[in-house]
Amino acid sequence: MNVSHIEHIGIAVVSLETAIPYYETLLGTKCYATEDVVDQKVKTAFFKVGQTKIELLESTDPEGPIGKFLEKKGPGIHHIAFAVDDVNSALQQANDAGIQLIDKQSRKGAEGLNIGFLHPKSTLGVLTELCSE
Repeated sequence: MNVSHIEHIGIAVVSLETAIPYYETLLGTKCYATEDVVDQKVKTAFFKVGQTKIELLESTDPEGPIGKFLEKKGPGIHHIAFAVDDVNSALQQANDAGIQLIDKQSRKGAEGLNIGFLHPKSTLGVLTELCSE
């Protein structure tokens, strides 16, 4: 698996309306995009910090993954995402290395990226996302 950089860090928030102004002040930059990712039951907001993005995640359904995360753990870092050449190939390599997968094949995520998740039970407790164009 060839990881080129940290693509983004996902942060679960209760409200984008509250979180966006905070991160704009903290980072000294404006939110450059928001997006509804309907199949993941989430609204996202993005900031660019160097080569890495910060992705804020607001749940649109308490039964969705971010809704459940917020109920269980509260706001905070949800996942780290690494850029790879090809998500499907990287998922296969991870599987071959004995890493438990959440996604066996890539799916569409925010910003049109192909994404796939590795299970935190196999990644030392860190929900890990792989992303490619």
